[in-house]
Amino acid sequence: MKTLLSLLCAVCTLVAVSGSAEPKLKSCNEVRAAFSSKGFNVNDVPNKGTNGASLKVCPQGFSCCTAEMEEKLSQQSQTEIKAPVSRLSTSLQSTFKQRHDHFDKFFRELLKNSEVSLHNMFVRTYGMMYMDNAELFKDFFASLTQYYASGSAAVNLDSMLSDFWADLLERMFRLVNVQYEFSDAYMECVSRHTEQLQPFGDVPRKLRIQITRAFVAARTFVRGLSLMPDVVNKVSTVSASPSCAQAAMKMLYCPYCSGQVALKPCQNYCLNVMRGCLANQADLDAEWNNFLDAMHGLAERLEGPFNFESVMDPIDVKISEAIMNMQENSVQVSQKVFQGCGVPKPSMAFRATRSVRDTSFTGRFRPYSPEARPTTAAGTSLDRLTGDVKKKLKHAKKFWSTLPETVCAGERTAPGDECWNGTAKSRYQSDVIGNGLANQGSNPDVEVDITKPDTVIRSQIAVLKAMTSRLRAAHSGNDVSFVIDEEVSGDGESGSGCDSPSCSEDDIYISTPPITGNPRVNPVHKDPSAAASSQGSMALALCGLALALLLPRLR
Repeated sequence: MKTLLSLLCAVCTLVAVSGSAEPKLKSCNEVRAAFSSKGFNVNDVPNKGTNGASLKVCPQGFSCCTAEMEEKLSQQSQTEIKAPVSRLSTSLQSTFKQRHDHFDKFFRELLKNSEVSLHNMFVRTYGMMYMDNAELFKDFFASLTQYYASGSAAVNLDSMLSDFWADLLERMFRLVNVQYEFSDAYMECVSRHTEQLQPFGDVPRKLRIQITRAFVAARTFVRGLSLMPDVVNKVSTVSASPSCAQAAMKMLYCPYCSGQVALKPCQNYCLNVMRGCLANQADLDAEWNNFLDAMHGLAERLEGPFNFESVMDPIDVKISEAIMNMQENSVQVSQKVFQGCGVPKPSMAFRATRSVRDTSFTGRFRPYSPEARPTTAAGTSLDRLTGDVKKKLKHAKKFWSTLPETVCAGERTAPGDECWNGTAKSRYQSDVIGNGLANQGSNPDVEVDITKPDTVIRSQIAVLKAMTSRLRAAHSGNDVSFVIDEEVSGDGESGSGCDSPSCSEDDIYISTPPITGNPRVNPVHKDPSAAASSQGSMALALCGLALALLLPRLR
């Protein structure tokens, strides 16, 4: 009896040992089903577990995987770790591509609306008197649009504005002095001293500052928005390294080979793998955040002192104010011109064909106040656009450094002991390493050569750094693509565009270049002041002609 009992115990022991050698691997049916669900041929999977000595990545014990299966699953694992990164990156690209399109459409439409509004008002009020001079304003808006699109490489904004006011003075000067004949040489003398004469008051200087700030800020901000999708696209499509592909295979599909198809990787294990795979992308994060901060700061400028909408919407009223200044000071301006350029010859044609009655104008005008004017373009407003994009910029912060956490979150991983730690179903014991290439030397799961940064990502870091510099220059009112000859600090006075606490005294703004050289003076044999006085009443009577270029509206 004792001998029989010993024999039975020995048999039970052999059965127990035999059972523990092949846990859950007698049948590979679950693995076959899971393998087939990935689109692979189910016939590639053995019916029962076999020796895994040929495997290169997964444990080489008793396995449901062959070398051919391991290769296919390795390729599948690369696709699966790229998928969430691609999805997040595509969403980010789409978000800022849409914001770029919204801003660009708004700025362009606002420019066009301003031009159309000015044109319609002039045609309705002055008819052919305006049409004879309409090309001056058409060219003005065309130059502004070209500058917005291409910057100072296409249009020297400072010179363009100077030329506009000089041309406007020439036309106005002829209209308020129709009793004289002016040669081209004479008018060149007048134009050369436009800023010295200040016929339009302080309006040109203020408008120059406002336009420069607003346009530089607008076009730089739009360029920043257009850069973001491009950077995201290039960085997110960087190929995974061979060591990353191997680590991904081990994390995602080695549980299949052990017959545990439902087993998910441990969260910390996933973090180490993804931080190794995305080490170079994480190094973009610091410069990416600096760029986003600069974009946010410029967005606030667009809401405040550099508001493109508040400059362009009432621009016709501002030019109208300038022309009214010229009209009111026409006698003094003419006197200064006659002193500097000589007294012109009287016009015989005017004496023969014109009278004061023919040239008088009795209409009463008033400009629209900014509050009474429509302030929308593209179905929205600048405040709504900037408010929306600032939220998106805030959400995009730390995008690259948090990618591993995002990829390893939710149902993709499992906590505690009920997870795959790279070799078995058990707790993951290694510490989680930091982000970035420099930390990967101690990564226990991915071999990363920390001496070889990715060239594509390094180039994008340089691109972001350069754009951040341009954004900060635009934040200070500087033209980001043109060397400005003279810069002065804003004085914060009314009309200067610096009406916000965020517009500090350290900001640099564009000033009107000083007149160089001395005005040409022709010898005059009669008292110029008497000449100006004798024609003063005539000039005032002829103010109706000057009003041909005015921009206010009839009551």
